[in-house]
Amino acid sequence: MSIFEFMVKFFQDSGLAIYPSILIMAVGLAIAAERFVFLAKARAQNRALWDKLQPQLQSGKLKEVHQMASSSDSAVGKIVAYGLQRMQSPGRREDVDAAMEEGMMEIVPRLEKRTHYIATFANVITLVGLLGTIIGLIKGFTAVAAVNPAEKAEMLSASISIAMNNTAFALTVAIPFLLIHAFLQARTSEIVDGLEAAKISFLNATQRLKAESAAATAR
Repeated sequence: MSIFEFMVKFFQDSGLAIYPSILIMAVGLAIAAERFVFLAKARAQNRALWDKLQPQLQSGKLKEVHQMASSSDSAVGKIVAYGLQRMQSPGRREDVDAAMEEGMMEIVPRLEKRTHYIATFANVITLVGLLGTIIGLIKGFTAVAAVNPAEKAEMLSASISIAMNNTAFALTVAIPFLLIHAFLQARTSEIVDGLEAAKISFLNATQRLKAESAAATAR
């Protein structure tokens, strides 16, 4: 028996209760794929833009930094743009930090969006699989109650095997879902940590530029 034939027979033997689990699996995989692509794109865009911004920032070319940050859709570009916009009016480092933190509060939910559904689906599909198993066992015990005693053992064994398919399928999906959820959370945390590091680097660089400008003016 080929793998395809085995899978077809597996689903046929699992009854109607397997279909909600299949639906949950399809939705979960779609969300996981979309989040993976989104986070990979966000990570690449942030790195590419920051590699361009950092030399300009260290050189004190804030106008060029503002142009590049404002024209970018990346998260780090928006945070830097928030900071530069706040710097146009007098204020302390804490004020600029607060403005950039406001940008972070807008960006981080977008990075975390829908990721928690994957862990929820992992829990739900396990419960749905268990429910399918219980329904299958109830049907099996109900069916064997009316058959010949000689056939009961064989029929009950077949019913239990069919019922357990639901739990087996649910666990087969739930375990990878939990791993995918952990991976996406780790990738999101990595991006957020990178944004925090970029924010601190920006604040330090602008603080240094202000100190150098004040020193030059005093001379």
